Amino acid sequence: QVQLVESGGGTVQTGGSLKLSCAASVSSTSIFAMGWFRQAPGKQREYVASSTLGVGADYADSVKGRFTISRDNAKNTVYLQMNTLKPEDTAIYYCKASFAGIWSSGYWGQGAQVTVSS
Repeated sequence: QVQLVESGGGTVQTGGSLKLSCAASVSSTSIFAMGWFRQAPGKQREYVASSTLGVGADYADSVKGRFTISRDNAKNTVYLQMNTLKPEDTAIYYCKASFAGIWSSGYWGQGAQVTVSS
């Protein structure tokens, strides 16, 4: 069982920045894939970014060049640095951890609200 605790959400104006954190209850070096998904009101949950051991970082086209995912294994934490935020980035952001792959079954955080005002 892996518990994930997210933090760092909030409200920011268009063009601003936020950094989300997701702390895992187990060593992150043992977690094959960690990543972020988001869900806007009335929409399905969508992929944002992932960090996979031996593979590296991957991003959805909509955030490429603006968001950066990173891991701090000393803190068992994965981060999502979000720059040049747009109103369409407004959503609840969920952290996911999987021992099999970001698209396989895994564990989810409780979600962090990100609101970008225009």
